[in-house]
Amino acid sequence: MLEPRMPATQASERGTMPEGAVNLSKPLVLIVEDEAALATMLRYNLEKQGFRVEEAADGQEALTRIAEAQPDVVLLDWMLPAMSGIEVCRQIRRRPATRDLPVIMLTARTEDQDVVRGLNTGADDYITKPFNMEALLARIRALLRRSGAMPAKGQLVFHDIMMDLSAHRVQRNARPIHLGPTEFRLLEFFMQHPRRVFTREELLDAVWGPDIHVEPRTVDVHIRRLRKSINGAGELDVVRTVRAAGYALDTEPV
Repeated sequence: MLEPRMPATQASERGTMPEGAVNLSKPLVLIVEDEAALATMLRYNLEKQGFRVEEAADGQEALTRIAEAQPDVVLLDWMLPAMSGIEVCRQIRRRPATRDLPVIMLTARTEDQDVVRGLNTGADDYITKPFNMEALLARIRALLRRSGAMPAKGQLVFHDIMMDLSAHRVQRNARPIHLGPTEFRLLEFFMQHPRRVFTREELLDAVWGPDIHVEPRTVDVHIRRLRKSINGAGELDVVRTVRAAGYALDTEPV
């Protein structure tokens, strides 16, 4: 299970967008959960993965928020005060504007009949507590791909960086980034495996190929070039050096 992690500060990301600006290109997730600690953990991990997040603590608030600004997916707790998640899901499906809104039920109920009931009410997916965060993220992304809310095929997105593989272009905050062939392949590999630490040897095999014989320190040279190209003034350095381990594409401070 993914360990819940809370940020010490977000000051390191200041300057990536104008203060108060919202990146509307990011999918919006509505968390409907009355357990504050779980809602906070979900918000942090989803925002870390590049999602926008809104919260509702009960069913009526959830329906109000959906009417005001329809999210791309709803994480809906079964056991809510006053109005159950089942009833919220039923009302979502009754309304023409939200009939196709992706809904994932979150619940401690594990009986088969409960699963069937949740799905029959209209939920698209169902995950039981405690759950693995990586599994939940995979289900969210699968639903968003089916609904068309995820980036088009051939695009990779991490933080404020967008890579168009078909056009061979990279942008950060809509600013064009010019990369050499090796730096492009290096960034593509990192964006396909965000937040995972790779050794120099692993990067050489993945980016240069196992049959190419070059010194491991060659990776350091291209990492420096990549950093210089993608990190503009006031922008967060997203290429993290992990002492005695390697490199990772990450927004966490060193």
